[in-house]
Amino acid sequence: LVGENPLETDRLWQKMLRSTMYFGRTSVAISAMAAVDLALWDLKGKHFGEPIHRLLGGKRHDQIPAYASILFGNDGVETSEIGRKWVEAGYGAVKFGWEPMGQSEAVDIDLVRGARAGLGDDATLLIDAGCVWDARTALRRAEQFAEYNIAWLEEPLHPQDVDGYCWLRDRSPVPIAAGEGECGRESFRPLIDRHALDVYQVDLSRNGFTEAAYLRQRIEEIGARPCNHFYTSPITAAASIHWLSTCRDAFLFEDCVEDSPIRNELTHERIQAVDGMLQVPDNPGLGVTLNEEVVQRFLIAESK
Repeated sequence: LVGENPLETDRLWQKMLRSTMYFGRTSVAISAMAAVDLALWDLKGKHFGEPIHRLLGGKRHDQIPAYASILFGNDGVETSEIGRKWVEAGYGAVKFGWEPMGQSEAVDIDLVRGARAGLGDDATLLIDAGCVWDARTALRRAEQFAEYNIAWLEEPLHPQDVDGYCWLRDRSPVPIAAGEGECGRESFRPLIDRHALDVYQVDLSRNGFTEAAYLRQRIEEIGARPCNHFYTSPITAAASIHWLSTCRDAFLFEDCVEDSPIRNELTHERIQAVDGMLQVPDNPGLGVTLNEEVVQRFLIAESK
């Protein structure tokens, strides 16, 4: 892209795609292209003095409810305490994920029971299984978790099991969410074409604005709901809120609450919910600036 006009984001995306089509399309090449694409859109926004959501066609939401995204505790009791902490911090929704879920039926139910106990009856509870079951086990868990009024069951199956997702969504009493690991439209295409999910989770760091704008349209076309995915990077958080604010059916923003230096110090501006709501920024471009001291601290030195 050296020597190219950085404002021509769509053409440059196609140029990168053409140059990597024999080893990319659905994986790491698309993710690398997404990083470049985010930077180009940030540059474009700063060039025109406009926030990216305006360049994407205009925001439909000034603020979006956020859910605190955090890992499970070691058991139901610890998970309950974690949930209570984030409800007290002002979040009306909390998502718990990954280990130790999947070890046994008893462990799984204990975790979800504890999560609901900590959140109380009114808060929204989201469960991220972390790709641990086959379809039949996932259906049984969906039926068991429905008692605890979960708003979605995320990534119950391995990402490549599109047939399983179609089968599960048709039978599950709770909405099914997935997509965080997908890179680009070709990766998402079988999931969208086959209406495999209720909630499509798009990670801007793996897709960029150019692809995410296309995915927004496809998700709207089939009547599904969009949500962002991110964990720790405030750059991805900023990109996510710009994109999600332009989505007609946006309803929740994933807000990582992990206590990490990358999450909390990488940019001078903090992209985080206040009282459970995330405001959409109107500053030019992404609306964030890198803390170069933190960048230097976490650089991996090139070996000589």
